[in-house]
Amino acid sequence: MRRECRLPVPDDLPEPVPPRDLVARYQPDLGRSARAYKDWVMSLDGLDPLTSEIVRLRCARTHSCRLCQSLRWSDARDEGFDEAVDLAIDRYEDSTLAERHKVALRLVDAYLTRPGAIDEKLAAEVRATFTPREIVELVLDLSKWSTQKVHVALRIDATDGERRYFTVDADGALRYIAG
Repeated sequence: MRRECRLPVPDDLPEPVPPRDLVARYQPDLGRSARAYKDWVMSLDGLDPLTSEIVRLRCARTHSCRLCQSLRWSDARDEGFDEAVDLAIDRYEDSTLAERHKVALRLVDAYLTRPGAIDEKLAAEVRATFTPREIVELVLDLSKWSTQKVHVALRIDATDGERRYFTVDADGALRYIAG
């Protein structure tokens, strides 16, 4: 299903329009700053890629970002991310996901949809499961993956429907790779 972009797309941009290209066209300074923030968060190495990928996909589904839902992080695949893990994200409480991932997903759901629901019980679970360094990175990941709301709202989250894999370079930039 094709959705029309809510912004005029300049003739010299490809179809589908990469979100960064359209944002950079209309707000170049903001685009550069947003990219620098995202790259900085992605360069952090306190949280394992499998947990980060599970969190990223929960954010993508919550925000209905088609582009993000079509992507998979190759480092997470190397750590065991597969179709079973992917399917378990939507019904994580009743799944065989590790308790660590269930706790992370509880935090994701509360952070994204009901920040007031981060009660002392959930906070205690998070502190018992993750180190302080991991908690900071987890919350920064949630912030970073919530920037896709802009792409969804402007309908610039286009994808050709193909599954794409990415890796993260030393500077935190996403690089698309062959599956």
